[in-house]
Amino acid sequence: MLFEPRSGRLAAWGNALLAGLVSPDEAVLSIVGEDAVHRVEGLPGESGPVGLTLALGRMRALGVSGLRVALPAPGHPLGLSGPAEFNARALEAEEAVVAVGAALGLVPEVAEAGPAGDVHVSVTWHCLPVREAPPADVPSLGEAERELAEALREATVVLTRLDVAGSGPVAEAALSAYRARADAGREVLAPGYPPRAVRVLALAQRVDLLVSLAYEHGPGGAVAASEMAARAEALRPVERVARRALVAAYNSAVEERERG
Repeated sequence: MLFEPRSGRLAAWGNALLAGLVSPDEAVLSIVGEDAVHRVEGLPGESGPVGLTLALGRMRALGVSGLRVALPAPGHPLGLSGPAEFNARALEAEEAVVAVGAALGLVPEVAEAGPAGDVHVSVTWHCLPVREAPPADVPSLGEAERELAEALREATVVLTRLDVAGSGPVAEAALSAYRARADAGREVLAPGYPPRAVRVLALAQRVDLLVSLAYEHGPGGAVAASEMAARAEALRPVERVARRALVAAYNSAVEERERG
């Protein structure tokens, strides 16, 4: 139930590969995760879809030196810089990867097949031209960390008053699974990321989990339309802060490299 966007995995492990910190096989295995296969379509110099290993090598040859994440939502083009076609595709997918060093962006299209319990997931990354400009509304790691702490405090007060803070057996099971993965030392970012980025990402994922639980598993107190509206109003800014923090964490390797 942790929010780990595919664009985040591609950017994190792609950055580690571009920096020479992991092998191509390790990067691809980490990017694909539990999916069956990832392919890249529309890459310059390729006539059809290609595998991730070849795609990452081709991108390096095209001058790509780093990868950034975008997590846009309606009214909030977080991490995007245009043009309109790419922004629209990224908004529809709710995520994208933007290359540094070449005017390219990647938007995932996810396809599922098979019966429940045995679903085969394949991902096609569509490569499109992007505008080389600063990404929209991406905070620094320090700003993201401060925003997360403040938003979490405010949301906890409001949601507790509304009796919709995540609780009950489903919520407890999700939180227990989160703690188990954290205790097991799950590598939340690839090699080459600063410790602060790991901390910000983990906190943003926890905030996102709590928001999801509040939406889906709040106890019976929040059933009236007015209470549902109050819940959404309380959660909206928290969701925005969590997304900004996720993007700041995933993009921090590139930002640090650009600073020297």
